[in-house]
Amino acid sequence: MQFHHHGYVSGDPRVLPAAGTGIDRPAELPDEMDVLIVGSGPAGMLLAAQMSRFPDVTTRMIERRDGRLVLGQADGIQPRSVETFDAFGFAERIIAEAYNIGWMNFWGPDPENPENIIRTARTEDYGFQISEYPHLIVNQARVLDYFAEAAAHGPGRILPDYGIEFVGLTVHDEGEHPVEVQVRYTAGPREGEERTVRAKYVAGCDGARSGVREAIGRKHLGGISAHAWGVMDVLVNTDFPDWRTKCAINSESGNILHIPREGGYLSRMYIDLGAVAEDDDHHVRSTPIEAIIAKANDILHPFTLDVKQVAWFSVYEVGHRVTDRFDDVDADDGRTPRVFLTGDACHTHSAKAGQGMNVSMQDGFNLGWKLGSVLSGRSPEGLLRTYSSERQPVAQQLIDFDREWSSLMARKPEEIEDPQELATFYLGTAEFPSGFMTQYGPSMIEQDAAQQEQHQALAAGFPIGKRFKSAEVVRVGDGNVVHLGHHANADGRWRVYAFADAAAPEEESKLRDWARWMMKDAASPLRRHTPAGGDLDAIFDIKVVYQQPFEEVDLNRVPGLFLPKTGPLGLTDWEKIYAATQTELSTGKTASIFDERGLSRDGVVVVVRPDQYVAAVLPLTATAELAAFFEGCLLPA
Repeated sequence: MQFHHHGYVSGDPRVLPAAGTGIDRPAELPDEMDVLIVGSGPAGMLLAAQMSRFPDVTTRMIERRDGRLVLGQADGIQPRSVETFDAFGFAERIIAEAYNIGWMNFWGPDPENPENIIRTARTEDYGFQISEYPHLIVNQARVLDYFAEAAAHGPGRILPDYGIEFVGLTVHDEGEHPVEVQVRYTAGPREGEERTVRAKYVAGCDGARSGVREAIGRKHLGGISAHAWGVMDVLVNTDFPDWRTKCAINSESGNILHIPREGGYLSRMYIDLGAVAEDDDHHVRSTPIEAIIAKANDILHPFTLDVKQVAWFSVYEVGHRVTDRFDDVDADDGRTPRVFLTGDACHTHSAKAGQGMNVSMQDGFNLGWKLGSVLSGRSPEGLLRTYSSERQPVAQQLIDFDREWSSLMARKPEEIEDPQELATFYLGTAEFPSGFMTQYGPSMIEQDAAQQEQHQALAAGFPIGKRFKSAEVVRVGDGNVVHLGHHANADGRWRVYAFADAAAPEEESKLRDWARWMMKDAASPLRRHTPAGGDLDAIFDIKVVYQQPFEEVDLNRVPGLFLPKTGPLGLTDWEKIYAATQTELSTGKTASIFDERGLSRDGVVVVVRPDQYVAAVLPLTATAELAAFFEGCLLPA
């Protein structure tokens, strides 16, 4: 963590100085604002935390509840989400209180006594197999608390406006604040009062029954399957030996997905309640908790549950729906979107794949930096059209994955030919539930197909359109081994990683030519898009990685581009310069990011978006192409 560059800090460095709209922030919801966030779920809270890093943008969030969420229904945290938490500064703290999924075990009928279940497979969870980040379980309410803290401690000082609900909206054709929104107070001295406010943009983060979705005429496409599940968070005594291990349990009496939770005692169980009759008319949703517990005991036979407390329970029928579009414009009408949908407002599915909260947060991350960039004058309004085009295909992938996983989970024993099939599917599809399969296509913020085909081989381990997969490097200034990607905060800046050619750091090289061009040429992105008088790294966080061991890099011979002087004191930033080779003392072997990620030894530039997705790969000599890429998505300063 870097701080003190704006002067000595004696308090919590996570509390950033208030700026812009964060100074003397009005307690009451104003009549006009730049962004109105409707709903304080995972997407909404992340969006607020991101917008707080754009303090010149007036952002408000309304929530019909009168206070914070106490008990959240979602709990699964995939590695990509933990990576996102790291960007917002609270990964270490939430990991400490969460349950870490190390294993997933599978149970099925005992061939000799089919009425009993036995363990059929024990598999190491995919979390650490696919990423340096873990796979966690933690109450959704705590996730929202951490994002709320990030929003409140950001320069914009964003706090939820509790006790205000969305009533309706109208998008006008003109005006500085063209979205007219009707709201109603649900708590406090103004309870029942309605008023109208205006916004430049509205984000509907208001759940599966989204009023914002209805107001813009978008439709949920899909339906509910004829199968019901009971879910309960319980404190129990049991003789089931895998109570503190995630399990998929298949028996002659039904199926259970069992997920231990944070705190060492609490667990969540998804209990198969079977097929639902066509004329049921949702009566299954009133199934009492006693019946759900009894069903769980039947499935677990010969083991038993003695339930001491039920923290929460519900019954749901599996539904798979995706909204026809995630904003208020049609694909071909050319208008700028003014209203956006995120999370359950635009995609709903079963909870058993553990994806709802995770995908919703990535909706908010995708939208947040784009709104901030447009409203702060960095990018053209056309950038906002990429939100729906990028996130809608991801939601459809989620629905397809969840439909297959739910179908596998609901099978009867006689329908299972291979007892290892579920375990094989769980591990074989790990990239998707980890959150790392998303790959955005060519657009104004993703390199065009021709250049991708020409240059991707220069950085094979950083696929264009996918999230930047970090690797260890050595920070030259202090010799510490760090993850390169972990130094990318959710601050709205673009990352530009220059991987040097093989020349010695002090010699003339392609890298030196590139650095001179970036610093001095009027056409370079740095000169064209950095505000006059702004810090050198205000828009671009530019880092270099040398091929040589860190001991061979003389900081006094490194181009000044990588030693920027920033902040009001003009202090040198020593954390832009890295070396790719390190010695592993335990084995004596060396490891290099150039080998791990298939990077060209002739040098390569990797451009990464503010939401951590690789946007472009170019040789060091392709300066015109680099300038052209940024001219397509950033405005001149």
